[in-house]
Amino acid sequence: MTATDDTDDLDLPAAVTDAASTGAAADSSDLDERLKALPRLLRYAMLANEGGTHIQERLIAEINEVCPGLAETAVWSATESTANGLALAAELDRRAVGQDEPALRSLADCVRLLCLPLPHSANLFDDFRRVGKALVKAFRKVCREANEELCSELEEITFGWAALPACSDLVTKHDSALMNAIRLGPMMAEHRIFTARAALRRKLKEEEERREQQKAEATASNQREEPPADPTSNQSVVVARLSAEEMKNGKLKDILGPLKGVINVALPLVKAPPLHEVRNKLLFEFPYAGEVIDFALADLVGRTTVRLRPLLLCGDAGGGKSRFGRRLGELLGVSVWRTDASRCDGAVFGGTDRRWYSAEPCHPFLAVAQGKIANPLILIDELEKAASRNDYGRLWDCLLGFLEPETSVRYPDPALQTNLDLSHVSYIATANSLGPLPSPIRDRFRVVTFPKPTAAHLDALLPAMIADLARERGIDERWVRPLDGPEHLAVARGWRGGSVRRLRRIVEAILQHRETETTRH
Repeated sequence: MTATDDTDDLDLPAAVTDAASTGAAADSSDLDERLKALPRLLRYAMLANEGGTHIQERLIAEINEVCPGLAETAVWSATESTANGLALAAELDRRAVGQDEPALRSLADCVRLLCLPLPHSANLFDDFRRVGKALVKAFRKVCREANEELCSELEEITFGWAALPACSDLVTKHDSALMNAIRLGPMMAEHRIFTARAALRRKLKEEEERREQQKAEATASNQREEPPADPTSNQSVVVARLSAEEMKNGKLKDILGPLKGVINVALPLVKAPPLHEVRNKLLFEFPYAGEVIDFALADLVGRTTVRLRPLLLCGDAGGGKSRFGRRLGELLGVSVWRTDASRCDGAVFGGTDRRWYSAEPCHPFLAVAQGKIANPLILIDELEKAASRNDYGRLWDCLLGFLEPETSVRYPDPALQTNLDLSHVSYIATANSLGPLPSPIRDRFRVVTFPKPTAAHLDALLPAMIADLARERGIDERWVRPLDGPEHLAVARGWRGGSVRRLRRIVEAILQHRETETTRH
């Protein structure tokens, strides 16, 4: 291990002997559990971000454990000046090289983090840049493993620090560099998100204007009448072809009964609706998932018909992933076929052979038959819970043939014993975690993290949820009045963010109570 390798940090001490450090440890006991896996530099940055007290005393306690009796430590503890802090950091760096102790280099960076002022002086810039590089290095190490909320906070601090030299008009001169970085980080994050969303909205608007212009030009021109739609055109597709002899096959009689309407028939491809309208409706129902909505709809920009590349929504249970997948398909105008991965193996999803009594075509073709369109959407719930045994073929292995354009365009169905063109079928899967999924599956899906709402989204969630509950009961949503003050307060007390499923149960219980009271009186 070299002196520059500062990533293997020790945990903060559980207790220290002096009174100030003991108070600091008690003040930050809740944070320690959440931040114990972080590198030391990020832990101290997060302590400051969370408003922790006695932060300097905690750091001094750590330094005294490794280098007891260090004069520079005592001087910085007494005066807390920038010059004394940098002198202590320099001494720790010197000892890190001389004693081959990487932990001392990490402690030196933490001292600089706490004592540096704004980078207004050229002789401080090297120290400021060193801390910035260490923050970025530590953040990159943990960003793939930390939860989304913690990762966002770390990103704000890290890039807030990096932006300080260029944002002199947004900083508070009398505060330290760290406190200014903490304030500047959220502003930068908000600006980045706003810019990305604005660019996507602009792209969607330009695409819509282009399509409207093409439509107007086609209407204005006196073109000759077009011939009937060709089954091979890009607006319709013959998914399954069987000869007259095969259609009369006795073994296929039971199979072909409900499928005759989609065999040897040019099935339409559902056209992509105006994407900005779909986006607005999804944001109304899922106000906390704006980035996921933009990520999913961006795949349709420039397409005339609906076809999404395989999409995997990964997030904690109760966040609304399955409902989002269903509503996305419904708002795009395609039929949705739902499959529960935990109860489906490869033999069921991929179809069973004609020789078996229970022969059945593959699920994607059944979805085509159900919707009578060539581009339905397959929703696969809880993909990570699919059986890992391969007695009847694993679902994961079976899916590979459907997810690849080269194989899906001529999928050999075992029941019909003919090649099916399933290249226009879209696939959306949900998962609570990616761990159990084999790498070939993860490589073929576009993976996006599906967030959970917070208490701040409550007012935005309630109108769509009440309207959805009214539709389920067959009631015109206009007859269901919004929650009054006491009802809203009861919901807010029972739900402080997290599972949408739990929020739905609470709202449903309140509406049922309201109906009971109305009937009683």
